[in-house]
Amino acid sequence: MAEPSDEALIEQGRQVLRAEGEAILASADSLAAPFCQAVRLLQQCTGSVVVTGMGKAGLIGRKLSATLASTGTPSHFLHPAEAMHGDLGALRRDDLVLAISQSGETAELTQILPHVDARSIPLIALTGRADSTLGRAAAVVVATGKLLEADSLGVAPSTSTTVMLALGDSMALVVSRLRGFSHSDFAARHPGGSLGMRLLKVEQAMRPLERCRTAAADETVRQVFARPLPTRRTGAVMIVAADGRLTGIFTDSDLARLFEHRHDDALDRPIGEVMTCQPNTARLGSRLEEAIGLLESRRLSELPVIDEAGRPHGLLDIVDLVGVDLSAVETNPEGQPSARTAA
Repeated sequence: MAEPSDEALIEQGRQVLRAEGEAILASADSLAAPFCQAVRLLQQCTGSVVVTGMGKAGLIGRKLSATLASTGTPSHFLHPAEAMHGDLGALRRDDLVLAISQSGETAELTQILPHVDARSIPLIALTGRADSTLGRAAAVVVATGKLLEADSLGVAPSTSTTVMLALGDSMALVVSRLRGFSHSDFAARHPGGSLGMRLLKVEQAMRPLERCRTAAADETVRQVFARPLPTRRTGAVMIVAADGRLTGIFTDSDLARLFEHRHDDALDRPIGEVMTCQPNTARLGSRLEEAIGLLESRRLSELPVIDEAGRPHGLLDIVDLVGVDLSAVETNPEGQPSARTAA
């Protein structure tokens, strides 16, 4: 048998993607009342949404449980085989069960159904057939429908698991919106890594004012830099007026340029004469994601954080933000970050 060409392999891959994509679009077009009933049951659940499924459907179930939990709906996964050996004890009467099976006849899953019913726990079925054993036991059936798997034999879970995942995601995210799930809620559940950092408020990542370098506009550059540092060195001095408002910024780069151009005499002139007026800033209470976008787009290393009156409360230093994925910052249609700025 001849080795298939690259073009043939690409075409086979496209066929799989098209089959799965078309199945998702068909599911979107066929959504009806049962979807709404399932969403409302999920929203009204006062305990945990217990997701269960076997094999590939079980793997999809684990992902959906994680999605529910991370978007405001308490959830955990229950392995149906382990349930019959003691894990049924994890079910509480205020829980809700979301059971996943394309056939609706998976033996390990159907054997736990009487025990769910005995506890009067509502059951949502994500299955291909409403008349299956699972479908008949459910309070609501969100049907995936009859699907043709995308593999050459038409048997390997592929299209069916893709549709299960998409339908489950749609339920979870609609419920999240109904619950009024916010950026701050999401940040509280994702404190680790670059995603968690991006969702913080700027005040949670900035260096507070007492740890920053500040100066009055009439102080000389030499006087400012001769003062002992408050704590660890920052790359900028914030120039503050008598009324407490930020009037400018002077960075290490500004100082280096004075030396490069042999403007040594400027060291004994007021810093207000060589500062950058009306600098870019971040507003207190804004998201760190927005501030990171501003740092990236303007190629800045420091960003003062001010309140509505223009008074500085701290400074974002790029050194403190190393590890945050700047490329993942959302942009508006013009390609610019949606950062709030103030003079």
